[in-house]
Amino acid sequence: MAESESGQDRSEEPTQKRLDEARRKGQIARSRELNTLAVTLGGAGAALMFGGQIALDLMDVMRAGFSFSREALMDDGSMVKLLLASGTHALVALIPFMVILLIASILGPISLGGWLMSTEAMQPKFSRMSPLSGLKRMFSPQALAELGKALAKFVVLLGVALVVLSTVEDDLLSIAYEPLEAAIMHSAVLVGWSALWLSCGLILIAAVDVPFQLWSSKQKLKMTKQEVRDEYKDSEGKPEVKSRIRQLQREMAERRMMESVPSADVVITNPTHFAVALKYDPEKGGAPLLLAKGGDFLALKIREIAQEHRVILLESPQLARAVYYSTEVDHEIPAGLYLAVAQVLAYVYQLRQYQAGKGKRPGALPDLPIPPDLRRDE
Repeated sequence: MAESESGQDRSEEPTQKRLDEARRKGQIARSRELNTLAVTLGGAGAALMFGGQIALDLMDVMRAGFSFSREALMDDGSMVKLLLASGTHALVALIPFMVILLIASILGPISLGGWLMSTEAMQPKFSRMSPLSGLKRMFSPQALAELGKALAKFVVLLGVALVVLSTVEDDLLSIAYEPLEAAIMHSAVLVGWSALWLSCGLILIAAVDVPFQLWSSKQKLKMTKQEVRDEYKDSEGKPEVKSRIRQLQREMAERRMMESVPSADVVITNPTHFAVALKYDPEKGGAPLLLAKGGDFLALKIREIAQEHRVILLESPQLARAVYYSTEVDHEIPAGLYLAVAQVLAYVYQLRQYQAGKGKRPGALPDLPIPPDLRRDE
């Protein structure tokens, strides 16, 4: 089991954040053997498809390079023209081959780990220039694994090469008795098939290397329990910071709630444990709105603000408890309390008329109808 620099076991699977950071830094699984296999297979396939034509085109280039007129020989500038013409001809002949190699060199890396363009991976790291770090890499398990792969490749390719040579031995000997053009075409085909069989030998190496690279990359990204805890704290926030944020949010909500108490129509109390501030706007319609609510200390503050701004205070323990437990601040009261609150608002209207000298003093607040499902006893 892998260990961290602190000696703790890396027993935890990497988190998504760890995986994203590793990908951003270019630390993903890559297999050199898979890349080599893709390029060699692509080259062998291109040689089989275009090898004969490339050979004929190069023959034309050689023929043109050794056969030119006397006038061209006497012209000082003709050699440059002939060189450019030969180079252009050869380049055009090799374009299909090079295009296939380019495609194979791109498909090889992205087939394992996907497409990735990391600027961090391209930045120079002076730590890699340290002789001590270089010695550590030379004698690391990774270096031993690379040495084992190199020896395995040598043995496998040597065996495949011997088998291929023994198979095409007669064809190789027969080339000496063929006409020039036929011999060149035959040679191109033999080279293509030989390269293809040698490339197939690399499949065995890649089949072992790809799972190993995936496992090795996963092992490097594994985390200790402490790293997982630290990452959780960084992403979710430290408990004391989150507690402070929640406290500030509560204080801001309470401050806004207290600022709305002066605009209430009535404050209903328990009389000491609970207080709720209600407002009804007939122009907007709808049900009465709960502007503020609180218990104990908050209830005392609501009553003090209401008295300071001459908001009517009414004692109705059952209605105060029912509104407190059933309604959130800035929400309408439930339908079950419509009738009870309507009676309270009617009583408040009569009381205001009396205070303005326009009516008689209302009697005591009548018993309010509180549905059983909304009642809350002390």
